[in-house]
Order: sequence, then structure tokens, then C-alpha cells
Amino acid sequence: MKRTGFVYDERYLLHTTGEYHPESPERLKAIYKGLSDSGLLDKLVMIAPEKAGQQWIEAVHNIHYIMKFEETCIMGLPEFDHPDNAICRDTYEIALLAVGGVLKAIDAVMEGEVDNAFCAVRPPGHHAEVDKPMGFCYFNNVAIGARYLQKQHGIERVGIIDFDVHHGNGTQHIFDQDSSVFYYSVHEHPSFAYPGTGREFETGVAAGNGFTRNSPILPGRGDDEYRKVIMQDLVPAFKQFRPEVVLLSAGFDAHISDLMSGTNLTTEGYDFVTEVIVNLVDKFADGRVISVLEGGYNLDILPLLVENHIKMLAHMR
Repeated sequence: MKRTGFVYDERYLLHTTGEYHPESPERLKAIYKGLSDSGLLDKLVMIAPEKAGQQWIEAVHNIHYIMKFEETCIMGLPEFDHPDNAICRDTYEIALLAVGGVLKAIDAVMEGEVDNAFCAVRPPGHHAEVDKPMGFCYFNNVAIGARYLQKQHGIERVGIIDFDVHHGNGTQHIFDQDSSVFYYSVHEHPSFAYPGTGREFETGVAAGNGFTRNSPILPGRGDDEYRKVIMQDLVPAFKQFRPEVVLLSAGFDAHISDLMSGTNLTTEGYDFVTEVIVNLVDKFADGRVISVLEGGYNLDILPLLVENHIKMLAHMR
């Protein structure tokens, strides 16, 4: 059994988004209760988050954007640039705590305290651009984590795998011209026309050409299509790139029961995706993987999907 770290803090619930917003504190409450009720929580190594330092946010995001985000929260406005991006006075500080939780998990993995980790953090991050919030996301947790791995821990090749049903436009654009980070995404396209990126011909720019790979899935498709693209797109790409550490944008909204998508991935299909990733990480990255929560909005199925994901990270299945 692997030593799997778990990042969680009740302060993540302070980011309130309104009564009807899908990215609600109830998501983390459901995950935590599910892990506690199953007994799995007691088998994980708890990792306490701390707010990320400004220099790590600036490694990805424009300083003027950071200041605008903070000011918008201080003023008590209900949204940041778009109704999707619901905020409250605490959102800026909690977004720093979300990034900080990912960085603490990275430290724990890199320093050998745990073998891998799952970060139950919010707000999510993969839609956040350098200077723009999008799709419930304000700071790009995984992108900042990749830069932290490189600058703080001297990692040369970082792999990012994004299996949220929505394409991680922010993460892709941040590393578009970077050959030291390989970004792979499997996602629905078209996905309710959001975010509209992530087509197969998007493979990176200039020095980063060839270091982005997208596997679009048509609405209504499910396990068979996911299995096909994972094996024909992800596996060969990572065999060639050979990442030293892997970060996951772990979105659980591609499930057939999640109303935020039109794909039909089953619980078993999700298990397959995680199984392939774990095998790749064990082979090429010495088992070093940090999984970061993105989407997943069906509160009935989300706890089970996360539990299964963590069990496979821990080699309990």
C-alpha cells in the first residue's frame, strides 16, 4: 500500500458561491463525509494547507490580475468578471489556500513524506488564464504547482493530465510555448460550447509544439471512447515525454449522472482512467503524482468516484 496524502481544510468551505451555484461548499462536505464513513480517511496522511506565497502566484498570473481579484473580493462584489465566477469576501484568501494546499502536497511527495497525494481543494483552477478568471476558477492551482515543481524542486519535465469533462483552457494556454511541461486533456467537445477549446489540432506553439495533446470526446459517448483515446493518445505521449512528476486535474463531471456534461463515462470507466494513470506514473515518475480536484457536481456519485480514485492511488484496489 502506498502512503497517500490528503489535503483538506474546513476553510475551503468559506468560499461561498450562492444557493444555486454548482461549485458549492457542499462538494467538499460530501467528499469528506464519504471518505470518513468508508474508513478510508483514517488510512490517509493528512496534509495541512497554508496560504501560498505571492511569488508562486506571480509565477503564473499577471500581478495586475492578482490585485484586481483581491480588490474585487475586498469590495464584497458577488462575481468576478462573469456570473459564472461567483465570489465572496473570503474567496481571494481561500484561493491562496487552495494553491497552498497543492504546494504542501508537492513538498510532501518530493520530500518523501508520502508517495502521492489527493488535494480536496476549492476553488478549482484549470480554466483560470494568466489574466482572466473563467469557469469557477481564479488561480490555476495545477499550473502554479507545475512551476513550483520546477523552481522549488528542480524538476525538469512535468506531466499534466486533465480528465475533467471541460477542457482546461487556462492550463493549456499557460504552457503553450513550453517544452518542459506536457499537457494532456481528455474532455467533451463540443461541451455546451464551453470553453470551446481543446481540439485535436491544438498541439502547442513555437518551442511548445508537440507538447500539448487533446482527446475530444463527442457528447453521448462513454467508456469505449475514453479507453480508445487514453490508450492511443495519452500512453504513447507519456512514454515519449517521460515526466518526472505528474499533476492531475481530476474532474469527476464526465460521469453519466453529472448534469454538467453530456458524456456517459461510468464509474468503471473512471476507474480505468485512474488505473492507466497510476501505471504510467509508477513506470515513468517513480509513483510521484499529485491529484487536484477540479469538477464533479453530482453530490451522490462524487464521493464514490473520489474514494475509488484515492484507493487506486494508494494501491488499495
